[in-house]
Amino acid sequence: MPYVWSLVLLVVGLVLLALLLVRLFRELRRFKVVQRQVFHDLDDRSGLVKARVAGLKVAFAQRRNR
Repeated sequence: MPYVWSLVLLVVGLVLLALLLVRLFRELRRFKVVQRQVFHDLDDRSGLVKARVAGLKVAFAQRRNR
């Protein structure tokens, strides 16, 4: 019955692999959430910079027209 030990090792290996995959997918989900937050924050900040640049352009244009 040497095949029994092989089957036991195979089952244990598959269970460990399943546990590792579940943990990996959880971490990937967390990473995606954080990545979305970072992109949203960068988008907000770049919008503020664009608005400031537009304001400066208007201010310079008004100064030139005086």
